[in-house]
Amino acid sequence: MAANRYRSLADEVYARQNPDNLILEKSIADELSSVSYSDVLYYVRIAMNGVNPTYTQKSKLAGEYVKDHLVAGGLKNVTFEYQGSVMTNTHIKGTSDIDLLAISDKFYSRSIFEVNTILSDNNIQNKYYPSQIERLALEQGRPYYSGSEADLAKLRYDSEAILTDVYSVIEKRKPKSIKITNTNLKRDVDIVIANWYDDIRSIVNGKGGYRGIQIYHKDKNTVGTPDYPFLSIERINAKSSETGGRLKKMIRFLKNVKAKSSLGIDLNSFEFNAITYDIAKEKYSGLAYYELVYIIYQQIRSLCSSQIISDSLQSVDESEYIFRNKPDKLESLKTLLIEIESIYYDLNSAI
Repeated sequence: MAANRYRSLADEVYARQNPDNLILEKSIADELSSVSYSDVLYYVRIAMNGVNPTYTQKSKLAGEYVKDHLVAGGLKNVTFEYQGSVMTNTHIKGTSDIDLLAISDKFYSRSIFEVNTILSDNNIQNKYYPSQIERLALEQGRPYYSGSEADLAKLRYDSEAILTDVYSVIEKRKPKSIKITNTNLKRDVDIVIANWYDDIRSIVNGKGGYRGIQIYHKDKNTVGTPDYPFLSIERINAKSSETGGRLKKMIRFLKNVKAKSSLGIDLNSFEFNAITYDIAKEKYSGLAYYELVYIIYQQIRSLCSSQIISDSLQSVDESEYIFRNKPDKLESLKTLLIEIESIYYDLNSAI
C-alpha cells in the first residue's frame, strides 16, 4: 500500500476518533510524534488509539440523562445497566452511541430444565459444592411466572411515553430498542428493554456478573436468546488491564481495519472481541504496539488455516461458537486476513 495512503487512512481514523480535534493527551501525542517518520507505523498507532475520554464521557452522560428521565417519569421495578463497546473503551468513534438496558426486576428467567437434570443426577455430590447444590435447589423451588411478556410490553410502552415527552428526536419503531438523540450532547442512546436470565453457571456462582439478559422484541412480543454482556465486559476489561491495555488496542485496530476496507467484512465487535481475547496474554503482554499486528496476523491466519481451530473458538462469555457452522463469517475472516497481511508486510518493510 502506498505510504501516502497510510497517512490518509490515519487522518480518517483520527477524524472518527476526534471529530472536534480536541487536544490529545500528552502521552499519546509524544508517542505519535516519535513514529511520524513512518506512515504505516503512524497509521497502526492511530488505529489502536482509544477515543478521547471527553467524548466517551459525553456518551455516558447522555445515557445517565435518559436514566434520570425514566425514573422521574415513574418507571419502577427496573435495574439500569450499560452494554457495548463504550463500556470496554473499544469504540472507535468519538460520537459513539450507548446502549442503556432497562431490565425488569419483576421476574427473571432461568434454565429450569438443566436445573432439574442436574439435581436428579446421582453423582451430583461429586460435581458441585454443597452451597451450589443449595442454590440449584432454591431455583427448582421457585414458581413459574406467567406474566413476563405483559410486563416487558408495559415497560416498553411506558418508556416510549416518558421519553416522547422529553426528547424531540426519538425512534420508536425499532423492534429491539428505542433510539433517542440528545441534541445538546450530540449523542444517540439506544434504550433496550430486557429481563434477567440465569443459566447454570450464573446460578451456581451466585449470579452477579454471570447473569445474562433476554432482550424484548416489540413486534413479536417475545424475548430473544440469552446474552451475557456483563461477563464479556468484565473479562475484556480485566485481561486488557493485565496486558497494559494491549488487548483493547488489538480490538480497536481490527475495527479500524474493517472500517477502511472496501472488500466487505461481515464481522462485528462480538467476533473481534473473541478473536483477540483468545490469544494467550503471555504472547503479547510485553510487546510494542506495532508488534501486536504480527500477533493479530498469526491468530487470524491460524483460524483461517484450520477448521479445528476455527470451530473451537468461543465468544468471550463462552455462550456460543464464533465460526462453527458459519461459513460466511469464516469467509469474512479470510478477507480480513488479506487486509492484515498487507499491513503486516508493509510494517516489516518500514521497521
